[in-house]
Amino acid sequence: MKLIDTFQQEHVLIDQVLGSLRTYVDELVVGTADAADGKRFAAFFTEFAGRFHHDREENVLFDALVKEAQLPRDRGPVHAITHEHAEMEEWLRAMTPLLEHGPQSDDDRVRLRTMAIRYSHALWRHIDAETSVLYPEGMERLRRCGVRELPDRPMSETEAAARDGAATLPLRYPPLDDDVLVRGEGCFLCRAYGETCNGLEAEWWTDLEWDEFHER
Repeated sequence: MKLIDTFQQEHVLIDQVLGSLRTYVDELVVGTADAADGKRFAAFFTEFAGRFHHDREENVLFDALVKEAQLPRDRGPVHAITHEHAEMEEWLRAMTPLLEHGPQSDDDRVRLRTMAIRYSHALWRHIDAETSVLYPEGMERLRRCGVRELPDRPMSETEAAARDGAATLPLRYPPLDDDVLVRGEGCFLCRAYGETCNGLEAEWWTDLEWDEFHER
């Protein structure tokens, strides 16, 4: 499915710029980064990751899963991922003034670094959950319902400018590999597991799928 392939490619870019953001913030708080680059990071995550990438996930893929595959919107993976989109958007809004204008005090520097770590950890685990569970499982269910392709839309000028403006950031700020965060595949590593979602099997599997599982 072309749209899912496109989402996966976008994940690679978002993942890379996210690691670059962490490096940038670490350098910014000690005064060695270009303060002007903060606006580029803020624009990328607001316009490209948010208004372009997340918007199409919710209004194309998730809508299709609910309408065509009859999957629940008010619980399970669709609900959990949508909730995370809104949560991370709120965190990004709080972080954006500090990125755009730079931290003005020691308290600001501590707040910015704390927010960047929280945002990056959440988004990295979110990417892993979508890549390993939501995309492949959702695509399989759509195929069972006869849906082979989903529509896409082009980027707006603002979204494209945000993506292009971030193109050189990973070169100037090599992406940080956070060894504190445990990343991986499957529901058990998803931060929503046990909180807003009980896992793919509990939320999406049919009686037939459970019967096939027990017969193996």
